[in-house]
Amino acid sequence: MVELLLLLAAAVLVVALFQRRRVPSSLAYLLVGAALGPHAAGLISNAETIRLVAEFGIVFLLFTIGLNFSLPQIYALRHLVFGLGTGQVLLTTLVVGLAAWAIGLPPAAAFVVGAVFAQSSTSIIGKQLVEQGEDSSRHGRLGLAMSVFQDVTAVPLVVLIPVLAAAGTQSVALPLAEALAKALLAIAVVVFAGRRLLRPLFHEVAAGRSPELFTLTVLLVSLAAAWATDSLGLSLAFGAFLAGMMLGETEFRHQIESTIRPFRDVLLGLFFVTIGMLVDPSSLPRIWHWSLAAAAGLLVSKALLVAALVRLAGIESFTALRTGVVLAVGGEFGFAVLALALGAGAIAPEPAQVALTAVLFSMIAGPLLIRLNRPIAEFAAGGRKEAAAPAVPVPPAADLRQHVIICGYGRIGQNVGRFLGEEGIPFVALDLDPVRVRDAHTGGEPVYYGDAAERDMLEAVGVMKARLVVISHDDVGAALKVLHHVRALRPELPVMVRTRDESRVEELRQAGATEIVPETLEAGMMIVSHALLLLDVPLRRVIHRVRDARVDRYHLMREFFRGNEVLAGHTVESDADRLHSVSLPAGAAAVGRTLAQVDPAKDHIVVTALVREGKRTLEPAADTRLAAGDVLVLFGAPADLERAEARLTEPAVG
Repeated sequence: MVELLLLLAAAVLVVALFQRRRVPSSLAYLLVGAALGPHAAGLISNAETIRLVAEFGIVFLLFTIGLNFSLPQIYALRHLVFGLGTGQVLLTTLVVGLAAWAIGLPPAAAFVVGAVFAQSSTSIIGKQLVEQGEDSSRHGRLGLAMSVFQDVTAVPLVVLIPVLAAAGTQSVALPLAEALAKALLAIAVVVFAGRRLLRPLFHEVAAGRSPELFTLTVLLVSLAAAWATDSLGLSLAFGAFLAGMMLGETEFRHQIESTIRPFRDVLLGLFFVTIGMLVDPSSLPRIWHWSLAAAAGLLVSKALLVAALVRLAGIESFTALRTGVVLAVGGEFGFAVLALALGAGAIAPEPAQVALTAVLFSMIAGPLLIRLNRPIAEFAAGGRKEAAAPAVPVPPAADLRQHVIICGYGRIGQNVGRFLGEEGIPFVALDLDPVRVRDAHTGGEPVYYGDAAERDMLEAVGVMKARLVVISHDDVGAALKVLHHVRALRPELPVMVRTRDESRVEELRQAGATEIVPETLEAGMMIVSHALLLLDVPLRRVIHRVRDARVDRYHLMREFFRGNEVLAGHTVESDADRLHSVSLPAGAAAVGRTLAQVDPAKDHIVVTALVREGKRTLEPAADTRLAAGDVLVLFGAPADLERAEARLTEPAVG
């Protein structure tokens, strides 16, 4: 119990610290294992018991991967899975494995090292790309897709590695054929059971509306499938993957994933702790130079191999280089492969230590490499900048008039352009993704490569004769530059700006934006409108409400009581508009007068509601006569609210 408490306390402390620093939790668990393990502090004596329990973390990980990649999905994505995804894993495993074999590792161990190095960290790649706003870029989408598909294409490794370890120096042909036959048998059994038994089973369980029974059933199915493949001489994880893949075809997929996630996360964290326990700090003085060399080899070789593969797929070279840099980092699934190989005896502890430390080094360097993927790609390309403008030139500004300029042609920009085209309104769009520009232009759309934040480019697309500028990307820094140039050239030209939320609305408005559309507000209005419809509010009234909210510049959507948000951990601007309630005491000057006579607009505030005897009236009429005990709900800036409250509650003269 003391060891368990110590392990949990260390995990909570280190994971919380790493998450605050936006470092992947997997590295935190590895650090805890390395610090408390038998090679360091030695505070965990039952490491083998913990390792046996932690193996179920990999079982549930493969189960959830299977949920997200059902057979129909894999077939629909077969070109990407068996093209770039499979090609990257096979090519990296082959090249790195041959290099490891050349320096003296046995064939099985060399194969394990190649397979470990072939994996990339989806969590590190995804978080870093989102932070630097490149998750929707061409290289970002490719990198994320390939890292996710690695998990699927790596599943055969859990079949191959035990076979290689058992075969030793003998021929692997017969054991491999046997393993393949068993794998096909397992797939056939699980597919049959999944199609004939699992869906009816979960229908019956769901009909009972018992979360406890549903959880028990999910655990039973996943572990039973794992036991079935284990009894065939295959791995536990392979059976769990097959079961997840079958359940991924059912309507219960999302609920199953939600149910299994707590077990998966805790046990997977425990698995990474056991991997950390394998780290022997005393061996670092002996192997650190080998580990650094292996990490450098991993990063360079994988970046070049991925870049070459992506380039062969027909994607331009600069994007291919950036994709290679993004995918160069090692991955958590490599630890799972390494642990499986160690347990099966396919690799000796010493080279396993080198491979483990090399992957750790690459993961530590990963965020920095991803952040610098553009300059690294430019350096690798001999100083050449990212894709020059497409061969199709921007039309002369003289040919453009009464048109709309769209800055950014991603999903939102394309939707704007589609609606403008249907209305017969001419437009021209600028984007910095050369592949997107080429595809759109080939499709006959007026899209051109160029940075809208540059004054010359805005002039080239006819900003002097445009009717409207729409900034459809969410890069606020670039939007501010566009606004600066537009206001210098055409102060009266309307500019609509998209932003994620309201945090920088005022900054954009002061920079000259005519209208700002925060995504969170629009999403909120859609949720409200659908909620009202589901509550049987007439469609006409819902449309009226939403229209009024938009006409009022999201006035109703922004109104909320602030309360003591500072204590709740929220950052609140002190001068932001807010709601404030004012109770009218007997003898106040406002009592007996109408709202029109009180004239709240004089203080630049709005009366949004009146509460009288517990009944709330929204937007009370101007001829409403105020009475003692009335509560007025006011909306405005803090200083205006304070002034209005003083005027409303001051004693009547005489």
